[in-house]
Amino acid sequence: MPVALPVALTIAGSDSGGGAGIQADLKTFHAFGVFGTSAVTAITVQDTLGVHGVHAVPVDVVRRQIDVVAADLRPLACKTGMLATAELVEAVAERIEALSLPGFVLDPVMAATSGDRLLDRDAESAVNDLLLPLATVITPNLDEAALLMGRPVTTEAEMIEAARELVDRGAEAALVKGGHLDGDRVVDVLVDAEGLRTWSRPRISTRSTHGTGCTLSAAIAAGLAHGRPLRTAVEDALDFTHRAIASAPALGAGHGPLNHFVRDRG
Repeated sequence: MPVALPVALTIAGSDSGGGAGIQADLKTFHAFGVFGTSAVTAITVQDTLGVHGVHAVPVDVVRRQIDVVAADLRPLACKTGMLATAELVEAVAERIEALSLPGFVLDPVMAATSGDRLLDRDAESAVNDLLLPLATVITPNLDEAALLMGRPVTTEAEMIEAARELVDRGAEAALVKGGHLDGDRVVDVLVDAEGLRTWSRPRISTRSTHGTGCTLSAAIAAGLAHGRPLRTAVEDALDFTHRAIASAPALGAGHGPLNHFVRDRG
């Protein structure tokens, strides 16, 4: 008998450099033994040095991609990444809600590791108003958390406060990532229905951090597709991402990609 694979859906932009976006998501799904499907929201001209161009996919094409995948290859979890415009945010939120897509991991991609902007400023409020209330978990880094909060998020205490506020706004859970904090350890905080959970790991000195957020959110979605409890899915994803950074292949002249050949420990 053929073994049925869990299916996950990524709704995100394409990275021509292969380190982030749809490419990172599909590689991560594969590492977790999950069949990956996709709806491409934008085509980027991108490498490890930065984003050199962005072409948003027409909204109706994005909507159709989501619809046909959900009808034929029903995902057990889904995630969003780069959504580029307010119109795309609105369309994606509408389809996630209308199709009752489960296990929704919201990665509020607003800028690349290089600092290049990947979300129009007028789309930020749409993420807050439309996507956040649908999220099983939202996974902002410090810069994204600051944009969502409208204030700086620069300490562990402020990370916890931001995570709690994101849950108060409607997300089931919020994982605020502390990779941009100073210090020799990286702290990540999760607020969910059970309360607060914190993880701390040694900081890895490397320039190979391109696609870290995409990889982490895709790994959480993969764990949810396997039916793992949220906290287990988050812990497994943090472990996977840490190992992928630690063994990164040092490709490119800028922020290089992670090593997606590491395997899920679950």
